Amino acid sequence: MKGPYQGMENQIINPLETVCQTVHEAIIIVNRDLVIQLVNQAAYRYCGLTEAFRGQPFHSITTTCGAKLADALKQVIAEKRPMQQLQVMCQGWDRHNILLEATINPVLDDQGTCQGAVLAIRDRTRMIGGDVTPNRRNRFHRLLGSSPGMEEIYSLIENLAPMNTTVLITGESGVGKELAAEAIHLQSQRASKPLVKVNCSALSDTLLESELFGHVKGAFTGAVKDRLGRFQLADQGTIFLDEIGDISPNMQVRLLRVLQEGEFERVGDSHTSRVDVRIVAATNQDLRKKVAKETFREDLYYRLNVVEIPMPPLRERKDDIPLLVEHFIIKFNQKHGKAISAVNSKVMDLFNGYPWPGNVRELEHVIEHAFVTCREPVIKLGHLPKSLFNPDVNIREIPPAVVEIEQSSDEKEAILRALEATHWKKNRAAELLGMSRSSLYRKIEQYGITA
Repeated sequence: MKGPYQGMENQIINPLETVCQTVHEAIIIVNRDLVIQLVNQAAYRYCGLTEAFRGQPFHSITTTCGAKLADALKQVIAEKRPMQQLQVMCQGWDRHNILLEATINPVLDDQGTCQGAVLAIRDRTRMIGGDVTPNRRNRFHRLLGSSPGMEEIYSLIENLAPMNTTVLITGESGVGKELAAEAIHLQSQRASKPLVKVNCSALSDTLLESELFGHVKGAFTGAVKDRLGRFQLADQGTIFLDEIGDISPNMQVRLLRVLQEGEFERVGDSHTSRVDVRIVAATNQDLRKKVAKETFREDLYYRLNVVEIPMPPLRERKDDIPLLVEHFIIKFNQKHGKAISAVNSKVMDLFNGYPWPGNVRELEHVIEHAFVTCREPVIKLGHLPKSLFNPDVNIREIPPAVVEIEQSSDEKEAILRALEATHWKKNRAAELLGMSRSSLYRKIEQYGITA
């Protein structure tokens, strides 16, 4: 922090950091130039603010109440007097209309100079009987979609989030199970505590046991010091166990004990540790079938599946595709420094007819592929990966000439752009180009492409 805010960091921000993260009100601290210096986790729920907003001007907040709050902050800083119980109606970043009550206090240094202000925001919507309007939301935290299926998911998360109930999120790969877990945590009373994520399928049984429960020095080769496990790191917060269907029978037994008793031992330790952790698990498998085949414990299944959140696949909520496309275009314009504005009607026809086996994640990859190959303001069919043009997909007739790269020079240029965009990671470049890695290597050699 520089300029007139110099010195405020050590005197105010650092001591307040821990306190701000433990309160349920949204806290935003600005300097006297209205540059954001601190936001807490609750500010994400109300305003969509993350740590990335530190150092950004307050007017970068795009909620409808942002301008009114900015004027109030200016007044408090100019007059050096607090402002209490300022009520504003706001269409929040998730398009949910809410009534907010704000309190603003000036921050004065030893000489009485105002160095900034502290803005505290609380939700008063429930005091007037629930949501202010019946308008359907098109996003909820980082989940996107306004279809009836997604609105049901939003409502279910809101209802169960305040409880400590164990949750099982089910659905195909790429539907947003991790985003749903984040929303559950951020809506809960544990939002100021850690959300710890574990991909259970990415680790061997031995490593997963150490990762979840920790180990003591000398427990196994390479254990040179004591290490806390993910459950201890998530104490008072939430642990998200992704791909829970892949854990071994041994790990199922150990996890069942944590669910039942809230206790475990670190690897190589005889001392029992206790934790207060909410468990949110996710799987793309049918655990009922695994229970029937006796590859997944029935008692663990029912412990995990207290409340199930079934995430709908993209093919069942195609009304959300335009919203998702718009979101990804904005995202990749920022990432790649481009100015692409839309997809054309033929692309949207293709998207609406395609079954999306990879769901939202596949759509995101398709849009990023288009950003690599497109040098126009609008994405066209020729900019999409060829894997989308499956003859078995029920879409409108698409002239083959439109989707083929007609000249080798164009293909070489597309390959170069893909390699540059992925920092020459050939696996990722091949994925963006919609071809196999072996095909990419062959074409790199064919065109004489070098880094």
